[in-house]
Amino acid sequence: MASRFLKLSVLLRKYRTPLLIASCGGFFAANLLYDAFPGAIFRPVHQAWYRGEPAKLPKELDEVFLQVMKEYGIGSSKNFTAFASYGFCPVAAGVPRLPAGAQIGIPMNFNSTADNKSAIIKRQVLIDGKAVDWSSDSGSALKESLVFSHDAQRFAIAREVARVQSGGPVLTAAVGPFCLAGTWAYGAALRRVFLRRAGPALFRGMANVAALGLGAVSYLVASDAVGQWVDLSSDMRAAGLSLDYAKGGVEFYDKILARNKTLRSLMGRKGADVFTPSGNLFPANLIQKKHAPYTSRREEILTLLGKQSLKNVSTSK
Repeated sequence: MASRFLKLSVLLRKYRTPLLIASCGGFFAANLLYDAFPGAIFRPVHQAWYRGEPAKLPKELDEVFLQVMKEYGIGSSKNFTAFASYGFCPVAAGVPRLPAGAQIGIPMNFNSTADNKSAIIKRQVLIDGKAVDWSSDSGSALKESLVFSHDAQRFAIAREVARVQSGGPVLTAAVGPFCLAGTWAYGAALRRVFLRRAGPALFRGMANVAALGLGAVSYLVASDAVGQWVDLSSDMRAAGLSLDYAKGGVEFYDKILARNKTLRSLMGRKGADVFTPSGNLFPANLIQKKHAPYTSRREEILTLLGKQSLKNVSTSK
């Protein structure tokens, strides 16, 4: 057994660079698989269904989607496909430059207006196994938080388009391979600095464990930082399209925060574990926030909105 382990160790040292490159490449490909084939993997998961068949995207929402694409500066939408998704916010996956393109899921509640909330009322929303009573105070508050103006709808769709168009999925997929290479570098540095490559097997093992720990922490911190940067940059790209988009962004996050506060109340103890009193999501763990806080994203758009307003005033003068 010892001889086999020794042979394996020698083999790993001899081919460590090719193995590292292959491991990082495989890790990257695995992370990007979800976005490389969004039609086959992403869409079936998020597709809305109606009477046993995939729900069709209403004509009104398809027109909004095409309008956003045009205003974002994408002349041809052949690499972008919109579909009706379940949930209450748009979702997206894919890499537009790849043959499979990108898929944008638009929720059916976007087909509701302040005067016509039928697309929401017709849906049965279950919370802790109980259907939401839309006529109750909490149900009415939830219903109001799910109705978005035309500007808020355009912003919500535009931020998902911006995320995939700017390479957000590729950046997110690259975090794991980068940290894997960093773990190898940590281990090599620790062995070189503290062990001079000639220490007891126990000390080498401790150095490897320390390297793995540093790599794991680096991955959590880096993935969190990249995820939040992608969120904020996508918001800024969408809000920067026009003053109306920026106003729509503020409204969108106002409604998200109001929705989460209502859900916190409806879900009871579970809601208090998921949502903060302000409407943000609680961090995934002590290190990761997982998502940029909605309040911070709203404040960033408000700052941009103020700058755009001042710029328009200066231009008019």
